Amino acid sequence: MDVIAHGLWGGALFGRKNKPDWRVAFLLGIAPDILAFGPFFISQMGSSSWVKFPHYVYQSYDITHSLVVWAAVTCLVWFFRKSFPWVMGAWALHILCDIPFHRIDFFPTPYLWPLSTPFHNGTSWARPIFIAANYTAIVAVYAVSAWVRRGKARAADTVTQ
Repeated sequence: MDVIAHGLWGGALFGRKNKPDWRVAFLLGIAPDILAFGPFFISQMGSSSWVKFPHYVYQSYDITHSLVVWAAVTCLVWFFRKSFPWVMGAWALHILCDIPFHRIDFFPTPYLWPLSTPFHNGTSWARPIFIAANYTAIVAVYAVSAWVRRGKARAADTVTQ
């Protein structure tokens, strides 16, 4: 799935309480890809020749796309905050979405890293039909969410009158 779609899904599902939570969920939804690929793409800006991904991109991809790492970090945050950080579900959702939508030949999702991961040869997310369906679903989820919020606001207004 593309980076923006990851963020939008994370925001829709884990950032519904308020705008700051939505922003954090959006950022956590895009973080695995931004952290893995961002430094490399920044280093390539202004370059006229494309080079292969260096080893550190694969290493950081392994770390950021691991449910084991996600669970460890989430447990640490939970321990220090004393309440479960539901917003961090956006990171896990990113990983779970990548498993069926990444092919083995190009960045398969190492969801059990550092443990041995049985890779799934998924369907590429970059197919136009998938991109169209994905963004249609995103628009639908946000539209329904806005409709529900408006209905709750109207109901609260009639109760207070």
